[in-house]
Amino acid sequence: MNAPLGIVLVGAGAIARTHVNAILASPHVALRAVVDPCPERAHELAAEAGVPAYRDVGQLPAALDAAAAIVCTPPVTHEPLVLALLARGLHVLCEKPFAITNASAQRMLTAASKAGRLLTMASKFRYVADVCRARRLVADGAIGEIIAFENTFASYVDMAGRWNADPEISGGGVLIDNGTHSVDLVRYLLGPIDEVRAFAAKRIQPLTVEDTVHVAVRTRSLATGIIDLSWSLRKEIPSFVRLYGARGTIEVGWTSSRVRTGGGRWHVFGTGYDKVAAFRAQHENFAAAIRGDEELAIGPIDALASVHVIESAYAALRADRWVTVREARCAAVRSGTAA
Repeated sequence: MNAPLGIVLVGAGAIARTHVNAILASPHVALRAVVDPCPERAHELAAEAGVPAYRDVGQLPAALDAAAAIVCTPPVTHEPLVLALLARGLHVLCEKPFAITNASAQRMLTAASKAGRLLTMASKFRYVADVCRARRLVADGAIGEIIAFENTFASYVDMAGRWNADPEISGGGVLIDNGTHSVDLVRYLLGPIDEVRAFAAKRIQPLTVEDTVHVAVRTRSLATGIIDLSWSLRKEIPSFVRLYGARGTIEVGWTSSRVRTGGGRWHVFGTGYDKVAAFRAQHENFAAAIRGDEELAIGPIDALASVHVIESAYAALRADRWVTVREARCAAVRSGTAA
């Protein structure tokens, strides 16, 4: 077996802890260092993993046995951090949202292409086993042509004082935060998104950004769908994705999933959402892609498209109309797996 791929973790917040747990559970990757501008936070997480801590990327030793980095810091910091890591010769897996603007994402991917390094977005739901099974069922025609779909990420989370609700740091509210996952799920299951429209609901929390949004999309395959996003609604339902085909239905749930064809019985599959397992699968795919053994499940085009769709959704929200996404612009970025 190949030696584990050495990884530097940049950022020591809540999502970083899940990355650490997943890395420690895998024989294919190994944590080499933690970087965070807050010394206490960096040292605490590094100590738990038994690795050194540093305050910034510039302090990383040249001899550190690491070929890649995971960026799990707020979105406004992604571009400068990614550029610095690429300049050090590291491959980079950057947490979602990949970037706040399409222009920023383009600059990051151009830099990766010039450096000859892989750069892509971390988006856990593509690696959930039940989601992967649902995609295979769709591809195999199990429920016929997809006509409509629904995605719901809505539960109450107190966002007071959190950077996710500060537009100067996050780029927006729940639309860019949770909506990035939704966009990637739609593209993974049904292909490119051609049009988008967004509606903000009444704000429940005293925030300067949207806390509840309903997004309508049309895909290139002519499927239509609704995405419900909220930090304030307790819309607790067992499935977070529902796919309606000409011959049946698929529901992907938090604890299990199921499929039904025609008017027949439901058939249960999978065990639902396992966050650490999804992160582990993501890390292992990233490592295998660096070694040349696999294609990235989320390539540069996917990362750029996610930013462009969210940017288009905000444009639709402001203009109160449908906005054409024009994902073809993404083809301008070419590198390794992004052709």
